[in-house]
Amino acid sequence: MAEEDYGSFVDWTQMGDLANSSGPTNVDSKDLKEFKQMARQGYWAKNHKLRAQVYQQLIKAIPCRTVTPDAEVYRDLIGDAANKKPSTHIPLPDFVDGNPVPRYCLKTDAVASAHRIINCVAGQFPDISHCPALPAVTSLLLHFSADEAQCFEQVSRILACNEPGKRLLDQTFLGYESSCMTFGDLANKYCAPAHKLIVATAKDVLEVYSDWQRWVLGDLPFSHVVRVLDVYLVEGYKVLFRVAIALLKFYRKHKVGGHSGQGNQQQLDSGKIRADIQAFIKGIASTVTPDKLLEKSFSIRLFSRKEITLLQLTNEKSLQQKGITVKQKRRNVQLALNPETFSSEIVSAKEMHDIWSWIPERFALCQPELLFTTSTHGCSLNRFYSHCEGHEPTLLLIRTTAGDVCGAFLSSDWEERKRGGNKLSFFGTGECFVFRLKPEMERYEWVVIRHPELASSIKTEGQEDTASPEGQKAENSLQQPDKPAGELSPFLSARHFNLNSKNTSMFMAGNFDSIIVGEWIMRVGRRGWNPQCVIYPRLQG
Repeated sequence: MAEEDYGSFVDWTQMGDLANSSGPTNVDSKDLKEFKQMARQGYWAKNHKLRAQVYQQLIKAIPCRTVTPDAEVYRDLIGDAANKKPSTHIPLPDFVDGNPVPRYCLKTDAVASAHRIINCVAGQFPDISHCPALPAVTSLLLHFSADEAQCFEQVSRILACNEPGKRLLDQTFLGYESSCMTFGDLANKYCAPAHKLIVATAKDVLEVYSDWQRWVLGDLPFSHVVRVLDVYLVEGYKVLFRVAIALLKFYRKHKVGGHSGQGNQQQLDSGKIRADIQAFIKGIASTVTPDKLLEKSFSIRLFSRKEITLLQLTNEKSLQQKGITVKQKRRNVQLALNPETFSSEIVSAKEMHDIWSWIPERFALCQPELLFTTSTHGCSLNRFYSHCEGHEPTLLLIRTTAGDVCGAFLSSDWEERKRGGNKLSFFGTGECFVFRLKPEMERYEWVVIRHPELASSIKTEGQEDTASPEGQKAENSLQQPDKPAGELSPFLSARHFNLNSKNTSMFMAGNFDSIIVGEWIMRVGRRGWNPQCVIYPRLQG
């Protein structure tokens, strides 16, 4: 069969339907946008030879370093050994972090070929210090290579990619660790129910998320991972994040469907949760098709390469500031909140751990420090500002006189409120959020106002429409019941603040008599600030 040209390493008995080539036999388009559409739709998914040719075309188009090892370099390195059967006893380099070569649909001898290729790569790329995904990528490409030398060249080009702003594989521990933190941030934002399940069941969330790349490149069945590889070679690194988030969503659905995600969860050893997720992904073919997996992956809205890049760079900087640039024992998030030493009049250590799981990963590396509490510093709003200015970010915890507990994560320094002079000036970033712990736990995310000009039509409290009959309120006026000074207001929509276009991305505001955080307003009465408040900064070093 013609496909044997690109399938000499393949055990065709394991390929299932993929062994029967059908569909198109060539790809005429060279337009990237059209290629992207074809990859997502599986245009070449049923023809092994065509898929191999497309992979060659895509990988040859990757911008690389001036000196990048090719197939001839590999043949020179191997020499006469090319005619000898490779040994499976050749150990893999340390930088793969103990990850084995997945067999997928390779012949038994082909796994040894992958070992030999990876060791040659290690010799040609001495700057690689941590690349746990390399065994899986090498194994996958070997399915579509005519010989070891061709596979070596393709792997080398992926590693040598030097296109600005583009990355295909993490090659340092710093890059890999920051990608795990970035995945945690993305899971928290785009997959909140599943993230909440992991927080409730695993003692160390970061340890669970450290497997995110292996979920895609290692644990997924071959029929699914090759479809991911189709898109990955066209669109790049962000595809891995999308697919991993989709897998987390499916895992949560699986657990809830089995009634394992309901009720109070007992926290288990993180290793058990990791093994459970791994087992689910390895058996995902019974419930989720490759098309359904990709559909779920690309249905996540507002998920951009720019956001991933910014998070990655920020997390790398945070790790560098902490001196974490080489592999070391992962720090458990609970250690930053030692339950034996942590104390608060508002929240328990368990509740604080849950809050910690919501904040950006880079801040979970540091110990909290108490800045302000009404029991010690009183209820003066000016004193609150004086204690909190100069610190960012901060965490605000509030217990109302009714016993409800709420709060907010605030990304910016409170001193920025002074930019507007005596006027209420808004500031903050999209990482801010508000939350409630009692009577029930809930997190409320930041939302951008797309058309702030529409807010000008909303009247503030007490305003009357001049065209309305005397004494009658306009239909679109904001009506709120009178509340005693100092009491927490109900949730208010951002449109009620009549923000102009410059303020649509802001979140916080404060002046001499009130604070606005997201959709909450806190006012100071004659006796001072009623809610008890505790502020925790996230230290940078």
